[in-house]
Amino acid sequence: MRIALVGYGKMGKAIEQIALDRNHEISFIIDQDNQEDIHKISPENTDIAIEFSQPSSAFNNIHTLLAHKVKTIAGTTGWLDRYDEIITLCNETNGTFLYASNFSIGVNLFFELNEWLASKMNQLEGFTASLEEIHHTEKKDAPSGTAITLAEGIQDKIGHINSWVNDVSEKLDTLGIVSKREGKVPGTHSVKYSSPLESVEIIHTAHDRKVFAEGVIKVSEWATNQTGVLSIREFLKI
Repeated sequence: MRIALVGYGKMGKAIEQIALDRNHEISFIIDQDNQEDIHKISPENTDIAIEFSQPSSAFNNIHTLLAHKVKTIAGTTGWLDRYDEIITLCNETNGTFLYASNFSIGVNLFFELNEWLASKMNQLEGFTASLEEIHHTEKKDAPSGTAITLAEGIQDKIGHINSWVNDVSEKLDTLGIVSKREGKVPGTHSVKYSSPLESVEIIHTAHDRKVFAEGVIKVSEWATNQTGVLSIREFLKI
């Protein structure tokens, strides 16, 4: 598989190593020093592009790749206000696109557990939901894309919660997300339901950035044989 890496920070480098370990080829490496080279990426020289750049450049990168009919996997967060534009372009070009806020297999199972627990909590009274995420100090956006996915899952299942804020919340209809930035933490997410008498909490902790990179490559291997707007749930057959 010929892979173009768009974004060559810590995640890009981790993805590169996993890809090479699995006998794949890196066709292009695009970073801030050679951004114009993204226009050289095409289906003739690349089987799939993996976009892990910055929130400020992600939309333009993804748009360019899909316009050039390059199958694209994206993990950059912080640009989703324009997600629908990308979906429209993908459909118009009969392209292939998959975005995920987190490529860890464990996290995606955690998403399922989160929705199941929220549906159960929706049947009870007296519990207040809250969410916390911890990441390394170099992470640009807050809350994390993973935290937003968790929050949306809770909103979908609990009738009285209709919004979230990136802060502690005392409002019953607003979910509070506390974001912490500490050292070199790869990522920890917790969802907690508290009542005056007891608490229920679920936690996912990533121990190494490689867990995300490995997930990206496995999803990419699958996506090269797919067409359309894809999801991790399809990959996992959930």
